[in-house]
Amino acid sequence: MKLLMVCLGNICRSPLAEGIMKTKLPGHFFVDSAGTIFLHEGEHPDKRAIKTAANHGIDISKQVSRPVINADFDHFDKIYCMDIDVYEDVISKARNEEQRRKISLFLASAGNHENAEVPDPYWGDTKDFENVFQLLDKACDQIAIQLRSIAHNS
Repeated sequence: MKLLMVCLGNICRSPLAEGIMKTKLPGHFFVDSAGTIFLHEGEHPDKRAIKTAANHGIDISKQVSRPVINADFDHFDKIYCMDIDVYEDVISKARNEEQRRKISLFLASAGNHENAEVPDPYWGDTKDFENVFQLLDKACDQIAIQLRSIAHNS
């Protein structure tokens, strides 16, 4: 199964989600991340995201930002968006209903329907990055359980 984590610039939330999810799933799962804007294309994650992940034993320093491309809708089985604006942007790029069914809000997929948005820590400080890490970590636990169950039953 192939998973894509998507945020705005692909330098904070989605790289963290990618790194965390890779630690929660077996190797036959493929996890990647992308952004909806080109602004940071080719850049590594934000230094604060790298440091926060490293504090939890996860290395995201070699990830490179890239934008969502049309081929992603064919290549990935599930596309997880970090907030409503990102979700709406990604949905608008899907070419058909089959592709739209692959797209969901990350936290809603984890069962958090009250606040389905992962806050963007970019304008915050290290505490904001840590809070986002904890939120993503808990959500990744829930989604990983669901995905392992789906993979086991197929």
